[in-house]
Formats: sequence, C-alpha cells, structure tokens
Amino acid sequence: MNKQELVDSVATRTGTTKAEAAETIDAMIATITTTVTQGDTVQLIGFGSFSTGKGAARTGRNPATGAEVHIAAAKTVKFTAGKAFKDAVNGAGG
Repeated sequence: MNKQELVDSVATRTGTTKAEAAETIDAMIATITTTVTQGDTVQLIGFGSFSTGKGAARTGRNPATGAEVHIAAAKTVKFTAGKAFKDAVNGAGG
C-alpha cells in the first residue's frame, strides 16, 4: 500500500474527503517526525512505538575495493510493534 492508497482507505473508513484524510495523515507524520527528532517517543497503544536509538561507530568495507572505511556513529529510528499489532499480524496467516 502506498500513501495514496492509504489516503483512499482512510477517507472511505472515516467518511471524509480524500483531501481531509491526506491532510490528517500528513499532520500525523509531521508530528511523529518532529517528536522523534526531538528525542521523545511516540507510543500508540495497541499499534507500537516510534523512538530513536544509537548506531555505534564501526569499521566497514567498501564492497568494490575491499578497503576499510569508517562509519560514523548515528542516530537510528526504531519502530517497535505493540502486542495487539503483532497478534493481528500473526493471526492473519503467520
């Protein structure tokens, strides 16, 4: 499912226009992005949590040359699925 298909589905389920659904989805994504960027966690009970993690600095290899390269430490974005979401996925054929 891509974003437009998500907008269509949300509009159908909520009885709103596609424009209103798109605006709501965009606002939700922006809010999650801003919150996680600030180092906070967004927890949606039954769905999951968005948070940041830490990727340690490490040494990697250039696959073309085999030369070692330094990979700097970086923040990572994590999504941890909630129990209800996991149960729904596993009950649907997993």
